[in-house]
Amino acid sequence: MPTRPWRPDPPSAEERIDWPADFGTRFLVTVDVEEEFDWSAPLDRRHRATTAMRAFPAAHRRFAAAGVGLTCMVDYPVAVDPASVAILSECLNDGRSEIGAQLHAWVTPPYREVVDPFTSHAGNLPLALEAAKLDTLTEALAQGFGTGPRIFRSGRYGLGPSSLGLLAERGYRIDSSMRALHDYGDEGGMDFGGIVAHGFRRDRMIELPLTSVFDGRLRRCGPRLYRCAGQVPYGRGVLARAGLLNRIPLTPEGVGIADALAGIDRSLQDGIRLLVLSFHSPTLEPGHTPYVRDARDRTQFDRWWDAVFDRLAERGVLPTTVADILAALDRRPG
Repeated sequence: MPTRPWRPDPPSAEERIDWPADFGTRFLVTVDVEEEFDWSAPLDRRHRATTAMRAFPAAHRRFAAAGVGLTCMVDYPVAVDPASVAILSECLNDGRSEIGAQLHAWVTPPYREVVDPFTSHAGNLPLALEAAKLDTLTEALAQGFGTGPRIFRSGRYGLGPSSLGLLAERGYRIDSSMRALHDYGDEGGMDFGGIVAHGFRRDRMIELPLTSVFDGRLRRCGPRLYRCAGQVPYGRGVLARAGLLNRIPLTPEGVGIADALAGIDRSLQDGIRLLVLSFHSPTLEPGHTPYVRDARDRTQFDRWWDAVFDRLAERGVLPTTVADILAALDRRPG
C-alpha cells in the first residue's frame, strides 16, 4: 500500500462552475443503493444480499410527497437483482428520480484482485481492471433500466487519478465521488481534504462533491486544525462541543439535526449553489448500518429529513435533478 494516498488538486478558478443566475440555489439528494454487509467487518464478495430494498418504496413515497427526487447510485448486486430493478424502475415514474452508477469494486466482476482496504477503492486498481469493472457495471445498468447512467459515484469515495477520464469515455457526464474535506488515507483510500463543496469541471466531467463544510469560531483554520485534532484522543469532539470547529457533512448518517441545519446555513454563507446530500439505501431498514439500528433510529431518520427540508425551504433552496443540472450547465459550457 502506498504511503501517501492520492490527493486531487483543488479546483482552479477556471475549473469552478459558474452557475447561471436563474439556477438559483438548489439541492440534490443522492442515495448509494447497494447490498447489505457488516460495516464493522472486512469486506467480503459473498455479502451480496439486497433484502433492504423492500424498504425503498415507502421511503421514496415520502421524498416524492416532498417534491424531491432521488438520484439512485446503483451498484452491481442491486443492478442484477430483478426485484430491486423493478422497485427502482417504479420510482422513476415520479419524473424527478434518476438511476446513476456506484462502483463497489469488490463485488463487481471481473474478480482479479485480492479484496482488502486498498483495492476496495476502485481508483487504486490497475487502470485496465478499473475500466473492466466500470464496463461491467455500466452495461448491467443499461440492460436493467434501458438507458445508460449519466452520473457516477465510486464506492467508498474511491475515485482515482484516471477515473474521470474513464467515465468521460463511457458517456458519463457527472461524477459525485469526492467527499469534500474528508481524508480516507488511513483506510487505504483517497484524500479529499483539499476539495471544498463547490462544483467544478475537470477531464471533460462535471464534479459535484458531496457537501461538507467547516463550522465554528475557528473554521478559517479548518483543514489544518481538523487534521491535527484527529491525532489527539477525542480532539475533534472537544472542538465541536466547544463551538470552535465542526466538520458537517450533509447526511442523516451520524449527523444530528442541529448540526445539519447549521451545515445548511454555513453552506449558503459560503456561497455553495448546489448542496449534495446523501445516504445509503440499507439505512432505510433497521439493523443493516450503524446509523439505523432500531425503529426509534428509523423514526429519527425521517425527522431529520423533515427538518432539513423545512430549513431548505425557509432559505429558498429548491430541489433539483440531474436533468435540470445538465440543462443549466449545457447552456453555459465551460
